[in-house]
Amino acid sequence: MENMILTVTTANSWIHPEIKNWPDPESVDELVQCAVECYEAGATIVHVHLPRDDRAFDIVNGIRDQCDIIIQAGMSSYPIDQRQNDFKSKPDMLSIILNHHDEHFTQMHVNQLHSLEEYEIYARKCKQFNIKPEFEIWHTGSYWNLQYLIDKGLLKAPHVCTLFFDWPGGTWSPATPDSYLFRVKYIPENCLHTISVMSEKQTAIATLAIANGGNVRVGTEDYPFLYSARVAKNNAEIVKRIVKLCKEMDREIATPKEARKLLVL
Repeated sequence: MENMILTVTTANSWIHPEIKNWPDPESVDELVQCAVECYEAGATIVHVHLPRDDRAFDIVNGIRDQCDIIIQAGMSSYPIDQRQNDFKSKPDMLSIILNHHDEHFTQMHVNQLHSLEEYEIYARKCKQFNIKPEFEIWHTGSYWNLQYLIDKGLLKAPHVCTLFFDWPGGTWSPATPDSYLFRVKYIPENCLHTISVMSEKQTAIATLAIANGGNVRVGTEDYPFLYSARVAKNNAEIVKRIVKLCKEMDREIATPKEARKLLVL
């Protein structure tokens, strides 16, 4: 089994806005510091919501100046024409949702369609800017869209997929062992998968992924707790917990250098 790739999200929780005094990094310096702290704690990839302005360049360059963590630009809910800085700032990876965006959070409801034509443009622009696509998979219909791009020869393997569970809204799927195993069973060939769980069931599904050769995404955007009743102090603390869990399961965390080889970055 390959070493596990550990992704950490830096954004604040979408479904727990009631949590007060959370150190939500928003400025360039805060986001860079958060990424560095997570890297030092053992994270392989940092998932960052880059601003829609020139601060995106400052964040990407600031992180690279201080550590080797792989940078993944998020906010796939935006249509592609609003993500030009995500390309131009040249992160290592770019999140692309492979289905309708339908999320129902505490203070907002996101509803955004994404077409096959948009996915083709994504694939070509990622190739142009030498950025690895990271595909968000919310149900098996997402696989049909991925296979469509593969069959058109627009993607280079391995294909990086993040499987989402318990994210509220019209594309919700349960965070249960059978749901996870079903999604893994039908994943296309030459794919690496990561799990993202937005509930207290995160540890259970993460354990399954670790045991089955998958990878794990954690962080405050997904689930800002260490345990059901304890809010984490910061993202680095969440990362350390998963690092410890992996070691107890005899699986090592991939360094960014190792992950770059596995992901063919």
